[in-house]
Amino acid sequence: MAKTLYKITFLNAGKIYELYARKVGAGTLWGFTEVSELVFDMHDGLVIDPTEERLRDEFGDTRVLHLPMQCIVRIEEVEKKGQSAIRDATTGEKVVTPFPLPAKPR
Repeated sequence: MAKTLYKITFLNAGKIYELYARKVGAGTLWGFTEVSELVFDMHDGLVIDPTEERLRDEFGDTRVLHLPMQCIVRIEEVEKKGQSAIRDATTGEKVVTPFPLPAKPR
């Protein structure tokens, strides 16, 4: 039997984050929702999606994410994992962090 998978959409620092997790529940902290067992695509070597890589860097070591209820936009139970994303809260467009450019030689 496949484990339940949730898509969590929430606001953070003026951006909309979309993450996937196996567990979501009422938190022990009043007013917070606990999100745990975050799910990321695992790729060896080549980076396929820089947004997924950025989310893994930010939340990869997180055991439990305590989200204030007022920042949660939606929690969906889904069949399969889609693409995690970071979007601009006003336009809804994906926020893509460009790769750093080499510094100009002096």
